Amino acid sequence: MGITLKTLRLSSQRFEYFAMARRTKEAAQETRTHLLDTAEIVFREKGVTRTSLSDIASAAGVTRGAIYWHFENKADLFLAMCDRATLPLEAMFGRVADPDLTDPLSRLREGCVEVLCQAEQDQRCRRVFEILNFKCEFVDDLAPTMLRRKECRQGAKAIIEQNLKLAIECGQIAPATDIRRAAIGLFSYVDGLIVNWSMEPDSYSLAQQAGALIDIYLDGLRKQR
Repeated sequence: MGITLKTLRLSSQRFEYFAMARRTKEAAQETRTHLLDTAEIVFREKGVTRTSLSDIASAAGVTRGAIYWHFENKADLFLAMCDRATLPLEAMFGRVADPDLTDPLSRLREGCVEVLCQAEQDQRCRRVFEILNFKCEFVDDLAPTMLRRKECRQGAKAIIEQNLKLAIECGQIAPATDIRRAAIGLFSYVDGLIVNWSMEPDSYSLAQQAGALIDIYLDGLRKQR
């Protein structure tokens, strides 16, 4: 049975339909991405509380209706902005959460150094981190963001503690080391480095100093042979 003109027309119609649907979906995704990019800029400039959806719509060159098509409200937009950014301490989950390490202290060092480098080199991470730490009040609809941050921080400290325990088993640090305190200290040290550098990013390169800064802390834990 050969291909008829009617069959060709139907195939063409189906192709046009799916092509249009794909273009519509792609356009919607582009608009959503543009809104999130714009929100990062406006939140950073004005602060989250002082920013309205009208401000974001105006800066993005769209109507408020376009925002409501993608986001329920400002809190929903804010959470989506946070969700697409991998913050430094969240990145630690995948970098040092390996229970089969033979050199856990070196792996922990590597993870901490990568976290500090990301804080400077990942521009989206820098913007969102600055907004969360300096341009936002975690009240009312934004309270869930603080819960997420608390869970992330607890997870990062648990991973550090796990690696320090492995370091004792491998003979890298003294058995008498208070692992809980050492983990809290290292977490606070890395977190504090990022926060303080974010306040004066032009004073020095966090990425260039990362290795030396982490070694200062870890060298104090290493078992003296």
